[in-house]
Amino acid sequence: MRTAFYISDGTAITSEVFGHALLSLFPAELEHVTIPFIETIEQAEQLKIVINDRFAASGQRPLVFQTFVDEALRDVIRGSEGVCYDFLESLISKVQQELGMAPVPKTHRTHSMHEKTYDYRIDAVNYALANDDGSNMKDFDKADIILVGVSRSGKTPTSLYLALQYGIKAANYPFVEEDMEQLQLPDVLRKNKNKLFGLTISAQRLSDIRQQRRANSRYASIQQCRHELNQVEQLYRREQIPFLNSSQLSIEEMSAKIMAITGLKRQRH
Repeated sequence: MRTAFYISDGTAITSEVFGHALLSLFPAELEHVTIPFIETIEQAEQLKIVINDRFAASGQRPLVFQTFVDEALRDVIRGSEGVCYDFLESLISKVQQELGMAPVPKTHRTHSMHEKTYDYRIDAVNYALANDDGSNMKDFDKADIILVGVSRSGKTPTSLYLALQYGIKAANYPFVEEDMEQLQLPDVLRKNKNKLFGLTISAQRLSDIRQQRRANSRYASIQQCRHELNQVEQLYRREQIPFLNSSQLSIEEMSAKIMAITGLKRQRH
């Protein structure tokens, strides 16, 4: 099998994101290998051997997506048997020409604790953890957004992703079986109604997820899932709460759609 390497003298997050995005266009079966913090010539030389060994074993040149700031490290990897794609180098000259200034290379600039969004993101993650599942409703006034929905509809992972990726303070509140007879917004949610965003999901998908948690239970039954989802979606429409179906969406897609629909902005200093 052909190998795709994502490498950098930093976290390799940028090369991984760009590489995955590019390769997603092709129906190729690949082994993906991410190697961050190649910071010395010795480490680069060792990685070069790994790349060459993959070529020798498979007979197919590995694809190497790299975002090295250090040109010397970049040159070592270029001498390997891999097919190298350097995202930074391919764009730097064009941006330099447009901005009229030279770049100032510095490792760990993009994903480090010194980037401007770092404190916002850490505060937002702490907030999401402290306000998960309606556990601390006294702080809902401080939320940027409050996700609501039935149990296991994706509220917690979406809240955490919004916090970590965008610096958004996201609380979440679950509607449970006991709420369904006369489903209404609790006072704390009604008070913050402008911050509410609903999640829903297909009944079958919800049942499958719940079966993993409580197999063969009423909680996981398709009938109960349909009932809860019907009640919650009626509430969304009655209260004019925007909502999104999570059945076919990844956490990344959900979060981006929520940001676009609500108009929330990534937090920056």
